[in-house]
Amino acid sequence: MPTYVYETIPEATGETPPQFEVKQSMNDVPLTHDPETGRRVRRVLQSGYLNTQRWTKSSGMSAPYQPASGRHCCGVSGCGPH
Repeated sequence: MPTYVYETIPEATGETPPQFEVKQSMNDVPLTHDPETGRRVRRVLQSGYLNTQRWTKSSGMSAPYQPASGRHCCGVSGCGPH
């Protein structure tokens, strides 16, 4: 289940909105209010993770990353044939 970050909507100019995390299913409706304070909230968009070490520049073309000593490039179980 993904963890989403929410922040309260500032009530005053210059206010730093507090943030909190909530584990929710992707099918759950986003929160509209902080469950503890009742203040209105918005979900904070966060970027995903991209493994950029898998490709190297070689003659202007992308080539698969070659891990040292037979390890998998993904670090755990591998990401398929190279």
